[in-house]
Amino acid sequence: MTSAPDKRPAFEPASQLLRRPEADPDMKRPTATVAGAVLVFLRVLAGLVVLASILLQWRETIKDIDVTVEGTPSTPELAQGVLIAVVVFLGVILLADAALAFFILIGHNWARVTIMTFSAISITGSFIQWWTGNQVITITGSLLTLGLDILILLALSSRSAAAYARRNERR
Repeated sequence: MTSAPDKRPAFEPASQLLRRPEADPDMKRPTATVAGAVLVFLRVLAGLVVLASILLQWRETIKDIDVTVEGTPSTPELAQGVLIAVVVFLGVILLADAALAFFILIGHNWARVTIMTFSAISITGSFIQWWTGNQVITITGSLLTLGLDILILLALSSRSAAAYARRNERR
């Protein structure tokens, strides 16, 4: 008869929770780290879908944009410039997100913490917008990105992901 693995208690003191996880420098990449990186890549893919929809509806989007700069009326050229700036900005953010996912996959703690911080900010922002009534969370809209952020936060905050990311840090 095999013995059951030790179960973690339902309640742990804060001193134990705050302790640095012990990890072997040669440990294998945990499933939580892989799942977190895959979820970040999925978030990048969702962002690419948004960029593609902007680009596919370029003319309609330019007509709908109303940009007023210090009393200057909106012109198609100004709207196009703003739209190009937004697309370039989003593209740079998506590239940075993909790079961070790669760094998480190879085990850099700073990338894991950065992604978790941005996910927490995104979740908090979605909640505040929902609470104030400015955002309706729908399946086709914000639920996908909100769900991805929550899953990213859960995967990357696991003990095994933290231990893997910190396995080479000096004590």
